[in-house]
Amino acid sequence: MNYKEVKSVIFICMGNICRSPTAEAIFRHKAKEYGLNIKIDSAGTIGSHAREKPDHRAQKIGMAHGYSFDKIKARKVTVDDFEHFDLILAMDEQNIKDLRKVAPAHLMGKVKLLLDFAEHHDDREVPDPYYGGARGFQYVLALVEDASDGLLSQLTQ
Repeated sequence: MNYKEVKSVIFICMGNICRSPTAEAIFRHKAKEYGLNIKIDSAGTIGSHAREKPDHRAQKIGMAHGYSFDKIKARKVTVDDFEHFDLILAMDEQNIKDLRKVAPAHLMGKVKLLLDFAEHHDDREVPDPYYGGARGFQYVLALVEDASDGLLSQLTQ
């Protein structure tokens, strides 16, 4: 994939209330710092939190680091997302398995793990912090910041 041609990115987790909205907020902030004009969104593989704001713990930690969650609301990924986004970044392998159930086969090449772009962490998956405490949300933020920096490096080389 030629990352210089990427004009749109969507981040995917299960419910779209913790990890993927955190990724959306961080990546939007960092892309703006780079002066990139890129479409950025997030979605979940399930729709049980549709139209809800991101988890208050994710927002609290993100906002403490200068990230805005304004206008981010949970939604379920759709088949159209595979057509409208150049890069579909999943938080974990289960998300990828769930995306395979929805994605047109010829567009699965757009799907990658977010942490494939991490430069300073060896983790392959962003762990779900939902049932844990603040430390889990802080760790998610650190992983996503690292991967966002790596992705931006690829997009701007």
